[in-house]
Amino acid sequence: MKAFRMEAAGVAGVADVAEVEGKKGEVLLQVKMVGMCGTDLNTFRGRNAMVTFPRVLGHEVAALVVEGGGDLAAGTAVTVSPYTSCGICPSCRRGRVNACQHNQTMGVQRDGAMIEFISVPREKLYVANLSLKELCLVEPLTVGFHAVARGRVQAEDSVAVFGCGAIGLGAIAGAAFRDAETIAIDMDDAKLEIARKAGAKHRINTARENLHARLADITGGQGPDVTIEAIGLPVTFRAAVEEVAFTGRVVYIGYAKEPVSYETRLFVQKELDILGSRNALPDDFRQVIHMLEARRFPVDDTVSAIVSMEDAARMLGEWSARPADFTKILVQVS
Repeated sequence: MKAFRMEAAGVAGVADVAEVEGKKGEVLLQVKMVGMCGTDLNTFRGRNAMVTFPRVLGHEVAALVVEGGGDLAAGTAVTVSPYTSCGICPSCRRGRVNACQHNQTMGVQRDGAMIEFISVPREKLYVANLSLKELCLVEPLTVGFHAVARGRVQAEDSVAVFGCGAIGLGAIAGAAFRDAETIAIDMDDAKLEIARKAGAKHRINTARENLHARLADITGGQGPDVTIEAIGLPVTFRAAVEEVAFTGRVVYIGYAKEPVSYETRLFVQKELDILGSRNALPDDFRQVIHMLEARRFPVDDTVSAIVSMEDAARMLGEWSARPADFTKILVQVS
Protein backbone atom coordinates (compact mmCIF):
# COMPACT_ATOMS: atom_id res chain seq x y z
CA MET A 1 0.00 0.00 0.00
CA LYS A 2 0.94 3.64 -0.29
CA ALA A 3 1.23 5.87 2.78
CA PHE A 4 2.34 9.41 3.53
CA ARG A 5 5.14 9.06 6.03
CA MET A 6 7.51 11.33 7.92
CA GLU A 7 11.00 9.82 7.76
CA ALA A 8 12.56 12.56 9.93
CA ALA A 9 11.86 16.16 10.82
CA GLY A 10 11.33 18.04 7.57
CA VAL A 11 11.57 14.86 5.48
CA ALA A 12 8.30 13.37 4.25
CA GLY A 13 6.88 11.62 1.22
CA VAL A 14 4.85 8.74 -0.17
CA ALA A 15 6.20 5.35 0.89
CA ASP A 16 5.31 1.74 0.07
CA VAL A 17 4.26 -0.10 3.23
CA ALA A 18 2.94 -3.57 4.05
CA GLU A 19 -0.75 -4.23 3.37
CA VAL A 20 -3.14 -4.09 6.32
CA GLU A 21 -5.56 -6.93 6.97
CA GLY A 22 -8.73 -6.58 9.02
CA LYS A 23 -8.11 -7.76 12.59
CA LYS A 24 -10.58 -9.83 14.57
CA GLY A 25 -13.10 -7.53 16.25
CA GLU A 26 -12.03 -4.59 14.07
CA VAL A 27 -13.33 -2.97 10.90
CA LEU A 28 -11.25 -2.68 7.75
CA LEU A 29 -11.57 0.82 6.27
CA GLN A 30 -10.56 2.35 2.98
CA VAL A 31 -9.26 5.81 3.83
CA LYS A 32 -10.54 8.45 1.44
CA MET A 33 -9.35 11.74 2.93
CA VAL A 34 -7.41 12.90 6.00
CA GLY A 35 -6.96 16.35 7.53
CA MET A 36 -3.59 17.72 8.60
CA CYS A 37 -3.46 19.43 11.99
CA GLY A 38 -1.08 21.52 14.04
CA THR A 39 0.39 18.36 15.55
CA ASP A 40 1.42 17.22 12.07
CA LEU A 41 2.98 20.63 11.44
CA ASN A 42 4.95 20.44 14.69
CA THR A 43 6.11 16.93 13.72
CA PHE A 44 7.29 18.27 10.36
CA ARG A 45 9.12 21.10 12.13
CA GLY A 46 10.77 18.70 14.60
CA ARG A 47 8.96 20.22 17.58
CA ASN A 48 6.86 17.23 18.62
CA ALA A 49 8.57 15.35 21.43
CA MET A 50 5.89 12.62 21.41
CA VAL A 51 6.76 11.42 17.89
CA THR A 52 9.36 8.86 16.83
CA PHE A 53 10.32 8.31 13.20
CA PRO A 54 9.40 6.96 10.74
CA ARG A 55 5.74 7.83 11.33
CA VAL A 56 2.65 7.69 9.11
CA LEU A 57 0.74 10.90 9.85
CA GLY A 58 -2.95 11.66 10.17
CA HIS A 59 -5.86 11.30 12.57
CA GLU A 60 -8.67 13.42 11.06
CA VAL A 61 -10.27 10.67 9.02
CA ALA A 62 -12.94 10.19 6.36
CA ALA A 63 -13.21 6.53 5.33
CA LEU A 64 -15.49 3.84 3.90
CA VAL A 65 -16.16 0.46 5.50
CA VAL A 66 -14.64 -2.43 3.52
CA GLU A 67 -15.39 -5.44 5.71
CA GLY A 68 -15.82 -6.61 9.29
CA GLY A 69 -18.29 -3.90 10.13
CA GLY A 70 -20.91 -6.09 11.81
CA ASP A 71 -23.77 -3.59 11.92
CA LEU A 72 -22.01 -1.44 9.29
CA ALA A 73 -22.55 -2.32 5.66
CA ALA A 74 -19.67 -2.14 3.20
CA GLY A 75 -19.46 1.35 1.76
CA THR A 76 -20.71 3.09 4.93
CA ALA A 77 -18.97 6.44 5.43
CA VAL A 78 -17.39 6.89 8.87
CA THR A 79 -14.99 9.02 10.83
CA VAL A 80 -12.67 7.78 13.56
CA SER A 81 -11.85 8.59 17.17
CA PRO A 82 -8.04 8.36 16.97
CA TYR A 83 -7.25 7.86 20.66
CA THR A 84 -6.57 4.80 22.82
CA SER A 85 -7.34 4.29 26.50
CA CYS A 86 -5.79 1.83 28.91
CA GLY A 87 -8.82 1.40 31.20
CA ILE A 88 -6.75 1.34 34.39
CA CYS A 89 -5.13 4.77 34.87
CA PRO A 90 -6.82 7.39 37.09
CA SER A 91 -8.34 9.20 34.09
CA CYS A 92 -9.86 6.03 32.67
CA ARG A 93 -11.20 4.93 36.06
CA ARG A 94 -12.96 8.29 36.34
CA GLY A 95 -14.54 7.87 32.90
CA ARG A 96 -12.36 10.58 31.35
CA VAL A 97 -10.76 8.31 28.78
CA ASN A 98 -9.86 11.29 26.56
CA ALA A 99 -7.10 12.11 29.05
CA CYS A 100 -5.78 8.55 29.41
CA GLN A 101 -2.32 8.63 30.93
CA HIS A 102 -1.13 6.12 28.32
CA ASN A 103 -3.06 7.40 25.30
CA GLN A 104 -1.59 6.78 21.86
CA THR A 105 -3.05 9.04 19.17
CA MET A 106 -2.97 7.96 15.53
CA GLY A 107 -0.20 9.73 13.67
CA VAL A 108 1.61 10.68 16.88
CA GLN A 109 2.58 7.81 19.20
CA ARG A 110 1.47 5.23 16.58
CA ASP A 111 1.03 5.21 12.83
CA GLY A 112 -1.85 7.25 11.50
CA ALA A 113 -4.42 7.21 8.72
CA MET A 114 -2.63 8.69 5.69
CA ILE A 115 -2.54 5.20 4.24
CA GLU A 116 -4.88 3.42 1.83
CA PHE A 117 -6.40 0.99 4.36
CA ILE A 118 -6.56 0.84 8.16
CA SER A 119 -8.10 -1.54 10.70
CA VAL A 120 -9.99 0.13 13.56
CA PRO A 121 -12.03 -1.14 16.54
CA ARG A 122 -15.78 -0.77 15.93
CA GLU A 123 -16.27 1.41 19.01
CA LYS A 124 -13.93 4.04 17.54
CA LEU A 125 -16.14 4.61 14.47
CA TYR A 126 -18.86 7.23 14.00
CA VAL A 127 -21.37 7.06 11.17
CA ALA A 128 -22.64 10.40 9.85
CA ASN A 129 -24.60 11.78 6.94
CA LEU A 130 -21.71 14.01 5.92
CA SER A 131 -19.40 14.63 2.97
CA LEU A 132 -15.77 13.52 3.04
CA LYS A 133 -14.66 17.09 3.80
CA GLU A 134 -17.10 17.29 6.70
CA LEU A 135 -16.03 13.91 8.09
CA CYS A 136 -12.42 15.15 8.18
CA LEU A 137 -13.49 18.14 10.25
CA VAL A 138 -15.30 16.13 12.94
CA GLU A 139 -12.27 15.21 15.07
CA PRO A 140 -10.58 18.66 15.13
CA LEU A 141 -13.91 20.33 15.95
CA THR A 142 -14.50 17.90 18.82
CA VAL A 143 -11.39 19.25 20.56
CA GLY A 144 -12.98 22.70 20.74
CA PHE A 145 -16.37 21.25 21.69
CA HIS A 146 -14.71 19.38 24.55
CA ALA A 147 -13.13 22.63 25.81
CA VAL A 148 -16.59 24.20 25.82
CA ALA A 149 -17.89 21.27 27.85
CA ARG A 150 -14.97 21.60 30.27
CA GLY A 151 -15.86 25.28 30.69
CA ARG A 152 -19.48 24.34 31.54
CA VAL A 153 -20.66 26.89 29.00
CA GLN A 154 -24.35 27.78 29.16
CA ALA A 155 -26.63 30.04 27.13
CA GLU A 156 -26.31 32.92 29.60
CA ASP A 157 -22.49 32.97 29.39
CA SER A 158 -20.19 35.20 27.38
CA VAL A 159 -17.28 33.18 25.99
CA ALA A 160 -14.05 34.62 24.57
CA VAL A 161 -11.97 32.28 22.39
CA PHE A 162 -8.32 33.12 21.70
CA GLY A 163 -7.38 31.84 18.24
CA CYS A 164 -9.43 31.13 15.12
CA GLY A 165 -7.53 28.15 13.77
CA ALA A 166 -9.35 24.85 13.38
CA ILE A 167 -9.36 24.13 17.13
CA GLY A 168 -10.44 27.64 18.09
CA LEU A 169 -13.21 27.49 15.48
CA GLY A 170 -14.42 24.30 17.16
CA ALA A 171 -14.63 26.13 20.49
CA ILE A 172 -16.42 29.07 18.85
CA ALA A 173 -18.90 26.77 17.13
CA GLY A 174 -19.38 24.75 20.31
CA ALA A 175 -20.11 27.82 22.43
CA ALA A 176 -22.47 29.23 19.79
CA PHE A 177 -24.19 25.83 19.54
CA ARG A 178 -25.02 26.26 23.26
CA ASP A 179 -26.40 29.75 22.47
CA ALA A 180 -23.66 31.53 24.43
CA GLU A 181 -22.55 35.04 23.43
CA THR A 182 -19.32 34.17 21.66
CA ILE A 183 -16.31 36.45 21.10
CA ALA A 184 -13.57 35.50 18.61
CA ILE A 185 -10.05 36.88 19.11
CA ASP A 186 -7.35 36.74 16.43
CA MET A 187 -5.00 38.92 14.39
CA ASP A 188 -6.29 37.86 10.97
CA ASP A 189 -9.44 39.37 9.48
CA ALA A 190 -10.04 36.41 7.16
CA LYS A 191 -10.01 33.95 10.06
CA LEU A 192 -12.24 36.25 12.09
CA GLU A 193 -14.72 36.25 9.21
CA ILE A 194 -14.78 32.44 9.28
CA ALA A 195 -15.33 32.69 13.04
CA ARG A 196 -18.34 34.93 12.41
CA LYS A 197 -19.81 32.28 10.13
CA ALA A 198 -19.08 29.66 12.81
CA GLY A 199 -21.17 31.60 15.33
CA ALA A 200 -19.04 34.38 16.82
CA LYS A 201 -21.25 37.38 17.63
CA HIS A 202 -18.25 39.64 18.26
CA ARG A 203 -14.79 39.72 16.69
CA ILE A 204 -11.63 41.37 18.03
CA ASN A 205 -8.55 41.87 15.87
CA THR A 206 -5.76 42.42 18.39
CA ALA A 207 -3.41 43.64 15.65
CA ARG A 208 -5.29 46.93 15.68
CA GLU A 209 -7.73 46.84 18.63
CA ASN A 210 -7.12 46.98 22.38
CA LEU A 211 -8.19 43.62 23.75
CA HIS A 212 -9.08 44.79 27.26
CA ALA A 213 -11.08 47.80 26.09
CA ARG A 214 -13.05 45.80 23.53
CA LEU A 215 -13.84 42.99 25.97
CA ALA A 216 -14.93 45.53 28.58
CA ASP A 217 -17.18 47.20 26.03
CA ILE A 218 -18.76 43.89 24.97
CA THR A 219 -19.28 42.56 28.51
CA GLY A 220 -20.29 45.79 30.28
CA GLY A 221 -16.95 46.00 32.06
CA GLN A 222 -17.27 42.58 33.70
CA GLY A 223 -15.08 40.47 31.41
CA PRO A 224 -16.21 37.24 29.74
CA ASP A 225 -17.58 34.44 31.92
CA VAL A 226 -15.38 31.90 30.14
CA THR A 227 -12.09 32.29 28.27
CA ILE A 228 -10.77 29.49 26.05
CA GLU A 229 -7.12 29.61 24.94
CA ALA A 230 -6.49 27.81 21.62
CA ILE A 231 -3.18 29.34 20.52
CA GLY A 232 -0.48 28.32 22.99
CA LEU A 233 1.44 31.57 23.53
CA PRO A 234 2.49 33.00 26.91
CA VAL A 235 0.76 36.32 26.14
CA THR A 236 -2.58 34.62 25.46
CA PHE A 237 -2.17 32.25 28.41
CA ARG A 238 -1.87 35.33 30.64
CA ALA A 239 -4.62 37.27 28.89
CA ALA A 240 -7.08 34.43 29.45
CA VAL A 241 -6.63 34.87 33.21
CA GLU A 242 -6.38 38.65 33.18
CA GLU A 243 -9.53 39.24 31.11
CA VAL A 244 -11.92 36.61 32.48
CA ALA A 245 -14.65 37.75 34.88
CA PHE A 246 -14.48 37.21 38.63
CA THR A 247 -15.40 33.57 39.44
CA GLY A 248 -15.00 32.80 35.75
CA ARG A 249 -13.65 29.70 34.04
CA VAL A 250 -10.39 29.58 32.05
CA VAL A 251 -9.89 26.62 29.68
CA TYR A 252 -6.53 25.86 28.08
CA ILE A 253 -6.30 23.75 24.92
CA GLY A 254 -3.00 24.95 23.44
CA TYR A 255 0.42 24.07 24.82
CA ALA A 256 2.66 27.05 25.52
CA LYS A 257 6.09 26.21 24.08
CA GLU A 258 7.89 28.15 26.82
CA PRO A 259 7.33 28.89 30.53
CA VAL A 260 4.50 31.29 31.38
CA SER A 261 4.73 33.86 34.20
CA TYR A 262 1.46 34.76 35.94
CA GLU A 263 0.21 37.35 38.39
CA THR A 264 -1.03 34.53 40.64
CA ARG A 265 -3.07 36.81 42.91
CA LEU A 266 -5.70 36.81 40.13
CA PHE A 267 -6.25 33.09 40.64
CA VAL A 268 -7.26 33.75 44.24
CA GLN A 269 -8.79 37.22 43.96
CA LYS A 270 -11.10 36.16 41.16
CA GLU A 271 -11.55 32.62 42.57
CA LEU A 272 -11.06 31.21 39.12
CA ASP A 273 -11.60 27.72 37.79
CA ILE A 274 -8.53 26.99 35.65
CA LEU A 275 -9.04 23.93 33.49
CA GLY A 276 -7.07 21.92 30.98
CA SER A 277 -8.79 20.33 28.01
CA ARG A 278 -7.42 17.37 26.09
CA ASN A 279 -8.77 15.47 23.08
CA ALA A 280 -12.49 14.61 23.16
CA LEU A 281 -15.11 12.20 24.50
CA PRO A 282 -17.73 10.22 22.54
CA ASP A 283 -20.43 12.78 23.35
CA ASP A 284 -18.27 15.50 21.78
CA PHE A 285 -18.14 13.48 18.54
CA ARG A 286 -21.91 13.04 18.57
CA GLN A 287 -22.52 16.76 19.16
CA VAL A 288 -20.16 17.86 16.38
CA ILE A 289 -21.78 15.43 13.94
CA HIS A 290 -25.20 16.80 14.92
CA MET A 291 -23.99 20.36 14.30
CA LEU A 292 -22.45 19.51 10.93
CA GLU A 293 -25.51 17.58 9.81
CA ALA A 294 -27.55 20.69 10.67
CA ARG A 295 -25.23 22.66 8.32
CA ARG A 296 -24.26 25.09 11.06
CA PHE A 297 -20.55 25.31 10.27
CA PRO A 298 -18.72 27.04 7.36
CA VAL A 299 -16.98 23.94 5.99
CA ASP A 300 -15.92 25.36 2.62
CA ASP A 301 -14.47 28.51 4.22
CA THR A 302 -12.49 26.45 6.71
CA VAL A 303 -10.85 24.10 4.21
CA SER A 304 -7.90 26.01 2.74
CA ALA A 305 -6.66 23.31 0.35
CA ILE A 306 -7.15 19.70 -0.76
CA VAL A 307 -4.02 17.97 -2.07
CA SER A 308 -2.89 14.51 -3.11
CA MET A 309 -0.52 12.44 -0.99
CA GLU A 310 2.18 13.23 -3.56
CA ASP A 311 1.69 16.96 -2.87
CA ALA A 312 1.34 16.69 0.91
CA ALA A 313 5.04 17.21 1.67
CA ARG A 314 5.13 20.36 -0.44
CA MET A 315 2.01 21.63 1.30
CA LEU A 316 3.51 20.96 4.74
CA GLY A 317 6.49 23.07 3.71
CA GLU A 318 4.24 25.91 2.55
CA TRP A 319 2.18 25.70 5.74
CA SER A 320 5.34 25.83 7.83
CA ALA A 321 6.58 28.89 5.93
CA ARG A 322 3.22 30.73 5.96
CA PRO A 323 1.10 29.33 8.82
CA ALA A 324 -1.34 32.25 8.82
CA ASP A 325 -2.39 31.45 5.24
CA PHE A 326 -4.01 28.12 6.11
CA THR A 327 -6.82 26.97 8.39
CA LYS A 328 -7.36 23.35 7.36
CA ILE A 329 -5.52 21.26 4.75
CA LEU A 330 -7.00 17.96 3.58
CA VAL A 331 -5.09 15.14 1.90
CA GLN A 332 -6.86 12.96 -0.71
CA VAL A 333 -5.69 9.42 0.07
CA SER A 334 -7.72 7.22 -2.27
